[in-house]
Formats: sequence, structure tokens, C-alpha cells
Amino acid sequence: MTNNIKEQIKTDLQQAKETGQLRAERIREIVKSAVSQVVSEFKEGSGELRSIVKDAVSTVIENIQTKGSDFKEEVTASIEGALEAVNSKRHENIIKTQAEVKQLEAKLDEEENNIQQEVDGILAEIQKTGTEESADTKTAIDSAVNTIQNSEEVALLKKRYAQLRAQLAIVRANLAARYGGRSEEVKDYLDEAKNWFNQARPQAEAVVTQVQQKHSQVEEKLGEAGTVLAKKEHQLRQVLRELLLSAADWLKEKEPVDKVNK
Repeated sequence: MTNNIKEQIKTDLQQAKETGQLRAERIREIVKSAVSQVVSEFKEGSGELRSIVKDAVSTVIENIQTKGSDFKEEVTASIEGALEAVNSKRHENIIKTQAEVKQLEAKLDEEENNIQQEVDGILAEIQKTGTEESADTKTAIDSAVNTIQNSEEVALLKKRYAQLRAQLAIVRANLAARYGGRSEEVKDYLDEAKNWFNQARPQAEAVVTQVQQKHSQVEEKLGEAGTVLAKKEHQLRQVLRELLLSAADWLKEKEPVDKVNK
């Protein structure tokens, strides 16, 4: 069986050479296709699978003559192609689990909204009661309620949470793109990142220029990643990597000095 895979890879590589298509992306597809045909016949994590991956990569090395950076890129592509094939089943399980996680998160969001509505109702009732008190008492009650409703600490926590969730979704998109996730999976993660990014977006009048620039940079990279994915262009991994770096820098943003010192 291993010999069959080797022969298929060798034949496909030769055809790619003859048609001038022997590039890293094509090598990745060739190895992934060959390994995918037998991966389901072996237990995940088995020694047989590891042997097949090793033989597939060795076959590529033996049948390409390029050197330097191109050689490294092509070897890397062969390894990635083999890993994508081996991990395809695991990715199906990940997608299923992710769907279950989203359902649980939606339930949590609903419960949190219910709590917030309950709190708002209680505070409104307290304010209503305050109208029957003296002016000083009413002022004190209104001030206390306003402090609770507009806590800057809570707002900052929500913002940081949204930022972290956006970055986590970007990390997952990178992992899915690098280790065999389908384009639909990458798209779901990018959509999730956009959603959390929008929730973390600060009000224009409350941010400094540096923060605005970082938000614009992440927004631009999110849009670029979506465009590249839609066109199925091979530079997706590079764009996602740039997006990840932008998101990491985005988390370092500083709050406006006048807000922090209040």
C-alpha cells in the first residue's frame, strides 16, 4: 500500500513538472490526495500512519530538484499536505464539537441577558421609589444607580473579553487553515472574529489615534482574509498570520489617559 502511495505521488509530481505546475501549493495537494486515500484504513495516531507520512514526504524530497528557499517551501508543503490528510477526521470532530460549544455559548448569553434585564428592572424600581423621597435622598439614589449601570470597570472587562474572543477565533482560523480545516471552517472562525471585533470596537470620541489605527488595521486584515478565502487563493496562510499578529498588537492598546485616571 505504501508503494502505491509513493508511485502515485511520483507520477503526479512528474505530471506537474511537465505542465509547469510544480509549486508548493500543488505539492501539498498531491501529497494530501495520496495520503487521504488510505488514512481511513488506519487508527488515528498509529505507527502505520506515521510511516505513510514519512514515506510520502521522502518521495517528494527524492523527486524534486529545487534548492534553497524553494526547496524548503516545497518540503514544508509536502508535510502540511500529509498532516492535513491525517487530521481530516479529527477536524470533522472539531467542527461538530465547535457547533455544540456555540449552542452552549448562546444559552449562556441568553442567561446573562436575563440577569441584566432583571438587574435593570430592579434598578428602575429603586429609582421609581426614590421619587417619593426627599431631594437629597433621590439624588443619592439616582447617583448610586447611575454608578452601577455605567461602571467603567464592567465596560472595560466586557471590551477585553470581546478582544480575547476575537483573537481566539483568529487563532483557530490559523490552525484550521494550516492543519487541514475546510474553507467553511476557516470562514466560520473569521465571521466569529468579526462579531467579537465589532463588540470590542470603542466609541470614536473615547479613543486616541493610536487605538483607532490598531482597530483599523485589524479590520483591514479581517476583510483581506475574507477576500482571499472567498477566492481560494494560496496566500491565505500568510494573510491569516498577518491578521493574527495585528490582533496580538491590538490587545496591547492603551486606554485613554483621562478615562483611566478617573
